Amino acid sequence: MGFNPSVASLADTPVGPVSVTVVDGAITKLDWAVIDGPSDPVASAAIAQLAEYFGGTRQDFNLPLAPDVSDFQRKFGAALCAIPFGETRTYGDLARDLGVPAQAIGQACGANPIPIIIPCHRVLGANGLGGFSGAGGVEGKVQLLRHEGAASLLI
Repeated sequence: MGFNPSVASLADTPVGPVSVTVVDGAITKLDWAVIDGPSDPVASAAIAQLAEYFGGTRQDFNLPLAPDVSDFQRKFGAALCAIPFGETRTYGDLARDLGVPAQAIGQACGANPIPIIIPCHRVLGANGLGGFSGAGGVEGKVQLLRHEGAASLLI
């Protein structure tokens, strides 16, 4: 990995400000904060796509991703990205699909370095919301699910 990350921030979202970090032309991290730093075309594209997502005109992201994660977390991230906008899966569903215990799914969700873009908010517990590592915890997850029209699942 390079040593000169670029960043771009979007201050106004329903879940607070978000920033993306790009290293070597791919997104490595999303933070809940405004971070000042040099930007590049990938960081700018990510912020534009996040603005479209929160503005209701985008449901899928088309960005280069390079999270610093294990091979299992990479497979897990691909499974998350396959969950359509406005739909959810349970920890158990993903555990069955990936052949791992549900606890491994919960841990992978908590370790997701690029939430929203890799949509861990779409994963629920069998009998409840489960957790969320982003800003606001479970309330942030609820906001994202409401934004995607999945609020009926919360009632």
